[in-house]
Amino acid sequence: MKLRCKLAALALGLSTIAAFAQTGNDTLRIKEEGKIEFNPHWYMQVQGGVSHTIGESKFGDLISPAVALYGGYQFTDLWGLRAGLGGWEARGAWAPSQNIYKYNFLQGNIDATLDLSNLFCGFNPKRVFGAYAFLGVGLNGAFNNDEAVAINDAGNTLQYLWRDSKFNVAGRGGLGMNLRLSDHVFFNLEVNANVLSDKYNSKKAGNADWQFNALAGFTIKFGKTYKKTEPVYYPPEPAPEPEPAPAPEPEPTTPVPEPEPVPVEEPKVEPMQQNIFFLIDSSTIRASEQKKIDELIEFLKANPDVKVAVCGYADKQTGNYNINQRISERRAKAVAKALTDGGIAAERITVDHKGDTVQPFSSMRENRVVICLTE
Repeated sequence: MKLRCKLAALALGLSTIAAFAQTGNDTLRIKEEGKIEFNPHWYMQVQGGVSHTIGESKFGDLISPAVALYGGYQFTDLWGLRAGLGGWEARGAWAPSQNIYKYNFLQGNIDATLDLSNLFCGFNPKRVFGAYAFLGVGLNGAFNNDEAVAINDAGNTLQYLWRDSKFNVAGRGGLGMNLRLSDHVFFNLEVNANVLSDKYNSKKAGNADWQFNALAGFTIKFGKTYKKTEPVYYPPEPAPEPEPAPAPEPEPTTPVPEPEPVPVEEPKVEPMQQNIFFLIDSSTIRASEQKKIDELIEFLKANPDVKVAVCGYADKQTGNYNINQRISERRAKAVAKALTDGGIAAERITVDHKGDTVQPFSSMRENRVVICLTE
């Protein structure tokens, strides 16, 4: 008998837990999953390695040191733009005597970059290995060509010899990869090819001169490179209304003489408030919120002496102060325009915005809102 009682109590407890779990699932049903979204940001690259200029000598004889420094901006998860300065030393060779000569150069570059990993595998800020490609142009300034000048003056004619300095436009392209060390620091490897005028290395070859670079260093990203959005939940289903209690039997009353009529004052118009909610990073009025604006327009048309104050807000958890000021202003102006498009005079509307400095609601999602209050 005791065993049966214990089993019954256990079954009752499990059914109660299941019921609460079911209720919790109903009230927390997800309508739209939270997402990780790309955030535009600045970055810097510091690199060092070797360069090789094609010439008439052994491969190893024409290798020299190289460094580069870039600053860039990533506009989207795919496209970016960077500018920087690279160079140090280049080498050439006088083929008959195999005399190697050195000269220095600096090259300013502007490159358009394409993130290959995000292109083929989608955006993922936690990815360990990320590959990119780039195309660009540069202006190469070469100087300190004294060793080539000495070879020429010794009787070895260099047909494209230049003295003092030489400037050439370069076309360039290459591939690179970033190995993630943290959200903001990456180990960087890059190879690039630069095509220049045939006069770059003082030798006449009848074709363009090529310079290749193999570099390693670090990529440092600044600010927030991504942001997380909160999930959107379905509203909980309303609880069923209780059945009305039966009305009590009326008690017999004695007739009361009617009071003298009192002058009736005109009813005062009660203030009306509408909360227009927006999606994250959006100032577009959704169809569900447009109905609220339509109700407000009807109220204002029925009460032509009433004015309305429109104030925009943004949730503090997303973006930063400047971004939230702009998005709250755009939200407020969008609602004000919807009112004027509905026939409400602009003189009856005041527009303000608070950014994320004021949070009227406890939920971050609700603070993406424009509050309209009649006065």
